Amino acid sequence: MVVGILALQGSFNEHISALRRLGVKGVEIRKPEQLQDVTSLIIPGGESTTMAKLAEYHNLFPALREFVQMGKPVWGTCAGLIFLANKATGQKTGGQELVGGLDCTVHRNFFGSQIQSFEAELSIPEIAAKEGGPPIFRGVFIRAPGILDVGPGVEVLADIPVPFDKASSSDLGIQSPEENTHSEKKVIVAVRQGNLLATAFHPELTADGRWHTYFLKMAGEIGEGALCCRSTSVEDPSFSERDKNDLPIFQ
Repeated sequence: MVVGILALQGSFNEHISALRRLGVKGVEIRKPEQLQDVTSLIIPGGESTTMAKLAEYHNLFPALREFVQMGKPVWGTCAGLIFLANKATGQKTGGQELVGGLDCTVHRNFFGSQIQSFEAELSIPEIAAKEGGPPIFRGVFIRAPGILDVGPGVEVLADIPVPFDKASSSDLGIQSPEENTHSEKKVIVAVRQGNLLATAFHPELTADGRWHTYFLKMAGEIGEGALCCRSTSVEDPSFSERDKNDLPIFQ
């Protein structure tokens, strides 16, 4: 199996390394014609405006949109999520071009600047049910976007509580406390819509390969149990006892 990785800027090497640990080949995609050689694609995290300018320079947007519209599996992480969204807010002056296809509105820098990057434990019942392992995942958020709203055909896979300083920000599209007094306000950080998967965080920066195996199985080319990868089940001591600071990028 071969997975394309959009390799204009950002963490494409980290995705390639994560796939390699699963016994899957990742190939770098920089030109429209290269998309013809792959049947699935990962759009990595990075600086979304820079990535958009490079994609425009290489005339990639028409080919990327066609790839999505053909129903081929595409996973966007962080900046890749912004690329896939039908609408993005909080953009730089002049905005940026989007691939679209994912029925949601994304705020480009929902969680703040680079120095406000963080890690958080996410509840992932759907991923755990299909890929095994614990029902939580340690998400790495680097100047991350947030999903403000989704359409009826979008499945929410993970969300987290809205940071206190964001909870009353009307310009972010978050409900005021008066509108939502009986439940903790949360922001969506992972979704799936048909052939599209999107995460606001960076699974490729952790040793937990379940998001990658979920995407590979989503692509319909690898059956249950067919991956030659390291087990991430709770019975695997190397997973359950792994140091929390362990963030292997290349192995």
